[in-house]
Amino acid sequence: MINRTFPATRLRRNRHDDATRRLVAENKLSVDDLIWPIFIREGTGAAEEVASMPGVFRTALDGLARHVEEAASLNIPALALFPATPREHKDAEGTEALNPDNLMCRAARILKKEYPHIALVGDVALDPYTDHGHDGVLRDGYVHNEDSVKILVAQAVNQAAAGIDIIAPSDMMDGRIGAIRAGLDESGFINTRIMSYAAKYASAFYGPFRDAIGSGGALKGDKKTYQMNPANAEEALAEVAMDIAEGADMVMVKPGMPYLDIVRLVKQRFEMPVFAYQVSGEYAMIVAAARNGWLDHDRAMMESLLGFKRAGCSGILTYFAVGAAKRLSA
Repeated sequence: MINRTFPATRLRRNRHDDATRRLVAENKLSVDDLIWPIFIREGTGAAEEVASMPGVFRTALDGLARHVEEAASLNIPALALFPATPREHKDAEGTEALNPDNLMCRAARILKKEYPHIALVGDVALDPYTDHGHDGVLRDGYVHNEDSVKILVAQAVNQAAAGIDIIAPSDMMDGRIGAIRAGLDESGFINTRIMSYAAKYASAFYGPFRDAIGSGGALKGDKKTYQMNPANAEEALAEVAMDIAEGADMVMVKPGMPYLDIVRLVKQRFEMPVFAYQVSGEYAMIVAAARNGWLDHDRAMMESLLGFKRAGCSGILTYFAVGAAKRLSA
């Protein structure tokens, strides 16, 4: 180890001016790191702001291309789609997930036509489609693993057929990555990627998201029997290892900022692209604090995103994507 001592070594020298700080920066954030999650709804007309996520909207299909126009002009590389499925289309088995004309599939076709260069990330889980709000199907009050996986495979193939480029299973069922990979390949979608929510925790930070897709009020019980215990880190490595072995092309940690230690562990252990989701609760905290004058919105936004890069992320799903891209492009 090099013996560096003061005053021969002054670490502040490399912080003296902006040019030097830029030259020695260890991590950099770019537009290429951003994935923008968007919420889509049925109907027509003006976008509806999500009350618990100021500045985030549920957009009807007739305004979807216009809603995405700015992101496309900023060269954001990918969008993650989340449907607010109408209550009348929900049931215990989540059958609307398999409808080739469901909200997600119609949105994918619109966006692929208008912006073919943007990658579309499709959420694969049943909670937007079940009347009980769980990510899988219930059998005697318990989320049944194998029965859920069968439906998830069909859901993934349905999305790929509609133009989804990257399948993102967020359900946390055991064995679903291998089953989805096999299902995609058998259906001819060999180049459809899988971005696995490999380490998804049973977190308190998802509340505003559930408001946005309309699943929160419907949820019966909690998701602790399939989402991970926030106390565990080694278990996350086991989850990631299994998903890689089953065919995941990319892996994700969710939530983001409270779990950057997990991002770092995964990045150090596996030679894989690692993503993280700066979830709705994280977004809402920053925005609320900024609106109360307690934080500088843009500085907090950019600092939080740089933290993901420092931890080892290849990319970040963030509701700040458009705002951050504007700052980076200025």
